[in-house]
Amino acid sequence: MEVDALTDPDGGLNLTDGHARLALTPEQAAIVARIPEMFAIATRRAFPAIEEAAHTAFLGAIGQRSAPIGTGRILSCYSSTLATDIVARALPAGATVAVLHPTFDNIADLFQTRGLKLVPLQEEALLNQDWPGSPVSVVVITMPNNPTGLVTPEGHLRSLAEHAARHGQTVIVDASFRGQVRDAQYDTYAVLEAAGADWIIIEDTGKLWPMHELKIGMLAYSERTTLPIRRAFSESMLAASPVVLQLVEALAGDWADGGYERARALVERNRSAVREAIEAVGTGLADPDSQISVARVALPEGGPDSSQLYHDLRDRGAHVLPCAPFYWADPESGQRSIRMSLARPYEVVHTAAAALADAYSARR
Repeated sequence: MEVDALTDPDGGLNLTDGHARLALTPEQAAIVARIPEMFAIATRRAFPAIEEAAHTAFLGAIGQRSAPIGTGRILSCYSSTLATDIVARALPAGATVAVLHPTFDNIADLFQTRGLKLVPLQEEALLNQDWPGSPVSVVVITMPNNPTGLVTPEGHLRSLAEHAARHGQTVIVDASFRGQVRDAQYDTYAVLEAAGADWIIIEDTGKLWPMHELKIGMLAYSERTTLPIRRAFSESMLAASPVVLQLVEALAGDWADGGYERARALVERNRSAVREAIEAVGTGLADPDSQISVARVALPEGGPDSSQLYHDLRDRGAHVLPCAPFYWADPESGQRSIRMSLARPYEVVHTAAAALADAYSARR
């Protein structure tokens, strides 16, 4: 559905994927204008120095002061999806993995493709600190969660990490949306290390800036892990682009110098536009406290479900996502919500929200 939206020959409104599809701010435009200079620097500066500078700037901008920068245990990938696939290949074949439910469905897809056995970890269980035991050997959480926006509290992550250390489990944290939410920017690396857990963290820059897929996924792992992560990495790629790494370094500097606040203001304005449009027809946001750049619209029982509205909206030239795939272990339970990306120009979100409200009213 995301590919269909991206390749729509009629140029419909694309509110499917969570990537930032926005106009550059003046500050970002000034950085992009320096790309020729970055090419020149890439030819004369050593790659490790460029990579370490990017890691330092990005992880510092999102509060991760204890990340293992400069140790060789942060690998730069083309995307967080590739980083996830590398992790899936490094895990023992047939291992039982607890994955947060609901969450972004390509996590489950990639793990299942690599022959891993998945069991759901419900958000309610996470909030109750009800952690899985044997035969689960790996626990995967997404923080903040996509599509609900749930942030795992620091104390809950500490509880999970201590449980995992006691039971010989590996904790994997997909932090792709971390940069958007201050509450998620406590030092995750410090928490996991202090608990003595075996951990893997995936960071992402693609959700923050409108860079048209010029992005970096960072795959970090603990010193105590015995998984063949570096070998799996080298099977997929040689190195990320030193030009894109410099772009990340510069954009992270802007993010720490007002860019975060500028992006937050736009996302919240767009969230308000969706809320106002849908409340006028008798429904509302499924996650009113979410701070990430997607919004789920709740669809009350007795009205149209998300599959019906998806097709109706597509006919109206607007692409959104029904939430069934996010509920990868029980798709039917996701039929009563539909997801819209907020990392779009205000006019796009406002028009799509009005189309959703009209389509919902027409089906009631």
